[in-house]
Amino acid sequence: MKEKVVLAYSGGLDTSIIVPWLKENYDLDIIAACVNVGQEDDMKEVKEKALASGAVNIYIENVQEEFVADYVFTALKANAVYEDKYLLGTSIARPLIAKKLVEIAHKEGAKYIAHGCTGKGNDQVRFETTIAAIDPSIKIIAPWREWDIKSREDAIDYANEMGIEVPVTKEKIYSRDQNLLHISHEGGDIEDVKNEHKADILYMMTKTLEEASDEPTYVTIHFEKGIPTKVDGEELSPVEILSKLNEIGGDNGVGVVDLLENRLVGMKSRGIYETPGGSVLMFAHKELEHLVLDKMTYQYKQMIGLKYAELVYNGVWFSTLKESLDAFIDKTQENVTGWVKLKLYKGNIIPAGMDSKYKLYNQEISSFGHSDLYDQSDAGGFINLFNLPFKIKAMMDKDL
Repeated sequence: MKEKVVLAYSGGLDTSIIVPWLKENYDLDIIAACVNVGQEDDMKEVKEKALASGAVNIYIENVQEEFVADYVFTALKANAVYEDKYLLGTSIARPLIAKKLVEIAHKEGAKYIAHGCTGKGNDQVRFETTIAAIDPSIKIIAPWREWDIKSREDAIDYANEMGIEVPVTKEKIYSRDQNLLHISHEGGDIEDVKNEHKADILYMMTKTLEEASDEPTYVTIHFEKGIPTKVDGEELSPVEILSKLNEIGGDNGVGVVDLLENRLVGMKSRGIYETPGGSVLMFAHKELEHLVLDKMTYQYKQMIGLKYAELVYNGVWFSTLKESLDAFIDKTQENVTGWVKLKLYKGNIIPAGMDSKYKLYNQEISSFGHSDLYDQSDAGGFINLFNLPFKIKAMMDKDL
């Protein structure tokens, strides 16, 4: 009886050609595993293609609710944004996919897991680090680090030789990754940073600014302890919330970033990311935190958010540090309950009102008028104490 390998399978270019390549180079039964995190693929076609290519079995795992509730919303509470722009759409999905691959490997008694990540990318690290954290006994097969195929063009040639239909051509060679949170675009003419990206060709979740509605759209999001629960007063599931905001944000051209990022493996790469619903949620969540968090907590949480984003980007979701930061973040979210109203227009997100029973903003104190809690004459003494070190330094400098 042959040993088994579980292949992370999408039906895209890389994983499509891995099936015949594994059959040529390894004496293993191939178990394909497609983990559905919201990619808009026909799962029936994916299944038929995997089996026709030579897989002996395929699992189609629908984990969309788990993905949004336990991964996307967890990162949202942290305000996790990598290098000022990237909302971690691909990064957040990888640990969940890898976890499911391990579960399938255990069910099938497979000793190997294979993936189609390139040897230059971040995903190879994310998959393999997650697998090692859950079951270090599983062995990895990474064809891009073994085979003679050197480029996507070579991969297309190999697919043609093997008679395998793939969803890209040499003319339309973009590499894309999609889930409920985002879609990314890499490769092709995007790799030349002198080129403006071609919005009308690339965008799949978002309208271009020219196509976006000429009228603004208002949307109200309600949060409970940092988790979005309602949109425009309607209570929805996590998947429904993100899907609805993807549609609203996409119609208004919201959530596109063009990022030249620093990859974990050392080089810079350029990606175009569409994250319409996630961008709306992130903006709203940050606004509500401005309203309910005290100064010290908010500013320290900003630092935590940067580190959190780095951990997610680097693929160490299942780490002691990340879990410890989750505990801190959950504590900060105890009062992050309330609603935020936003105005969306031609790619812009603009605050349009918010409220919370836990708000720390007091209009009476903050206004220019009289307040019993704040005597403006007290400010003079405070300023004298605050600027004392600067006075002393200036006096010393003058004496020198």
